[in-house]
Amino acid sequence: MPTVGVTDLKDGDFLLDVREDDEWQAGHAEGALHIPMSDFVARYGELTEAAPQDGRVHVICRSGGRSAQVTMYLVQQGIDAVNVEGGMQIWEAAGRPVITDAGDPGHVL
Repeated sequence: MPTVGVTDLKDGDFLLDVREDDEWQAGHAEGALHIPMSDFVARYGELTEAAPQDGRVHVICRSGGRSAQVTMYLVQQGIDAVNVEGGMQIWEAAGRPVITDAGDPGHVL
C-alpha cells in the first residue's frame, strides 16, 4: 500500500478527504476535495475531473483506515494514489491548519 506521512505533503498537493459529512463540517484541510467513502463509487467522476492528470492523489480520512481502502481502489483503477498515514488526527497534531467551510478554525472529530 503506497503511504506518505503528513509531513511529506507539500502545499499544492492534491488531497482527497473521504470522511463523512459531519467530520468534514467539523474541520478539514483547506483545498481538499471531499467525497465521503460511502458515496465514493457513485461520485468517482468528481475525482477524475478534479484530480491532476499526471499528479498524485493523497487520500486522507480520520486515522487512515478508510483512506487505505479508497487508496487501494484507486490504485486498482490505475490512479497514482497514496494513503496519508494517521489521517486528519496526525494532520491536526502536526499543527497543520484545520478549517470549516466558512474558513474558521475547525477540529477533527
